[in-house]
Amino acid sequence: MPRFFAKKEAAPRILPQHIGIIMDGNGRWAKKRGLPRKAGHSKGAETFRTITQYCQEIGIPYLTVYAFSTENWKRPQDEVDAIMNLLRDYLHNAFSHKDDNIRSIFIGDRRPLDADIQELMAEAEEGSRDATGLTVNVALNYGGRQEIVQAARKLAQQVKDGDLRVEDIDERTVSDALYTSGQPDPDLIIRPSGEYRISNFLLWQCAYAEFVMMDILWPDFTPKHLEEAISIYNSRSRRFGGI
Repeated sequence: MPRFFAKKEAAPRILPQHIGIIMDGNGRWAKKRGLPRKAGHSKGAETFRTITQYCQEIGIPYLTVYAFSTENWKRPQDEVDAIMNLLRDYLHNAFSHKDDNIRSIFIGDRRPLDADIQELMAEAEEGSRDATGLTVNVALNYGGRQEIVQAARKLAQQVKDGDLRVEDIDERTVSDALYTSGQPDPDLIIRPSGEYRISNFLLWQCAYAEFVMMDILWPDFTPKHLEEAISIYNSRSRRFGGI
């Protein structure tokens, strides 16, 4: 006599609350095609816009992208200039997409950036402050160690001014002194390009993040790859140091 078993329903997909992406591989993408490196950065910028819109569509609350590190100034000047011009284009376009309900925040040390870029960044942040959809942190002239040093200096100044007691400094106090204050730590960090390193990205915040390294260059990254990374994230058991 045949036996019948109830079909087991698939577990519902859990969306990460905060995704971090190291946008890597623009230069190699261009080199493989015999193009200048700036062509790779231009294509990578298109991918960034596509992925940002997709995150908004599926309901991801926070996205942090690594756009330009504190070490990237060592690259050839024409490449740095190309990246900065792409940034200008992004900032100008931000004002024409206010209906997207996406909030823009720029994290990192903006002091070395050109004055016009700093002004555009401030305007983009102010113009999107009331957005209630996706929050996008764009890491520019950013380094994880530099962020922690800045947080330590901020806390030291508060102690010096009598606004904070040393014994009151804990993990929450440090987190509140970081660029991402008030945001959840990333649940998922994705690195395209086939590299297996964190590259000084969100060093404090990534303590319990799930890492997904993908053998695809950033300009070729699509929403399908993002969904694959989310599926991998869902397949893992997050223990947060427990058993």
